[in-house]
Amino acid sequence: MDDEAPLSAPPLKPPLQNKSAPRDQEPSGDAEKLRKWHEERLERKLRGEYESAVQHLAELIHDNSETRMRIANIRVDGANTTRRSFLAWLIKPHVPESSLSNLGSVLNTTRSITHILNETDIFASALPTLTISRSPLARDGDIDLIFKTRERGKFFLKTATEFGDGEGNASVQGKIRNVFGGAEVLEGSVSLGTRTRKAFNLSLSAPLTSSLKTRGELLAYGLERDYTSFASCVEGERGVKATIRSLVKGGIHEFAYEASLRRIGDLKPTASLSIRESAGQTLKSAVSHTWSHDTRDDRTTATRGSYIKTFQELAGLGGDAFFYKSQSNLQLSRPVWRGSTVSFAMRSGVLWPFFGKASFFPDRFQLGGPLDVRLFKQNSMGPRDGVTMLGDADSIGGDLYWAAGVSLISDIPWKPHWPLKTHVFVNAGRLDSMDRSKSFVDNVRTCVSQPSISSGIGLLYRFDPVRVELNFGVPLVASKSDGHRRGFQLGIGLDFL
Repeated sequence: MDDEAPLSAPPLKPPLQNKSAPRDQEPSGDAEKLRKWHEERLERKLRGEYESAVQHLAELIHDNSETRMRIANIRVDGANTTRRSFLAWLIKPHVPESSLSNLGSVLNTTRSITHILNETDIFASALPTLTISRSPLARDGDIDLIFKTRERGKFFLKTATEFGDGEGNASVQGKIRNVFGGAEVLEGSVSLGTRTRKAFNLSLSAPLTSSLKTRGELLAYGLERDYTSFASCVEGERGVKATIRSLVKGGIHEFAYEASLRRIGDLKPTASLSIRESAGQTLKSAVSHTWSHDTRDDRTTATRGSYIKTFQELAGLGGDAFFYKSQSNLQLSRPVWRGSTVSFAMRSGVLWPFFGKASFFPDRFQLGGPLDVRLFKQNSMGPRDGVTMLGDADSIGGDLYWAAGVSLISDIPWKPHWPLKTHVFVNAGRLDSMDRSKSFVDNVRTCVSQPSISSGIGLLYRFDPVRVELNFGVPLVASKSDGHRRGFQLGIGLDFL
């Protein structure tokens, strides 16, 4: 045994190479492909581990959802400028009764409180943490719910140049968040523009319910509109408005009271008799209700969904104006084939003065232009009076109107991702004064049975948040008083027919 040779490994003989099968389509030769393969493989591994951990956590919570657990304390850290009484008002409705509290209800409570804190627009972040309660009076299963928050900046200032709804303006806007520590917002703006020469407003809004679905707002405003392009005058307005706005399952309701002083002045030498009779000041004191419901997938170029809005106003709670005013707006969009959408829109309105009085110019409707009945001049449809040196009479507005349009919107061939689209459209509408010698039904029948119609093609560009259209077409039917145009027309705005 002593002569026995020591053990040794057998000699290795070439070739020395990996003869195992390729792992998960592992590339060979190209270093870049190999690097990308390893990154994708690691990403799949991490994703699988994450999904497994989430599934395990979900199963763990489900299996213990009935375990008794009670929130002993709730604390919001980082809310330095927010009132404690306001936070308690928000949080209290979401805290379950102690006798019904378990792990499932605690997690639901955490989720709902996090949501309501984010909804206030006070906090940039709100991260919840559950810890075992350290109170000397704590019982088994008691926990503390702590939110680590970071408040948004209190002050905001912005300057902007905007184009839309047939005009352009430059503005300065300011905002102060959480003014008194209860999610109040103080906003103000000053602007100078083409049609609205100057405007200012100052508003203060605050939540009225702990769900934050109802807000109140006080607004003071003033503006000056230039109507010399179609009515040979300038309108100035100053007013105050109180609003309650509520978000419910069926849409948004807005109840408002408004008192405004209107002034028609700065008449052109060629102003018509009707405009001259409208010159001066009038006071309006009115209550109103607005309801809207929006299911569109996009506000400016919807491919599906609907939008409905109604507005009712009653004036006569003091002041000079006595009338009932109603407006409605409907939009429907549906895809017809790949890359194409058909859109239908309709608007209507009626103004009914009380006590046999004629309506005032500032309260009447105007119609025509690239945003409603295309290929008609801005606010050029309906009743007119007088003749200017250029041969155009003043548009004095009307008490009854309707407008409808159908558009076929399509993608640019081979470029469906472009914000540039094509569309073909047909528009119709009419604006009339109310003839008191006829019944209301007869007035409506006359207005509907004698429409002005236009048709054309164009390009539209979605330049968020506005929409730009360049159209070419002709009016097919027009009333003698309508101001129409042939050829190209440019429109920039938020709400097109």
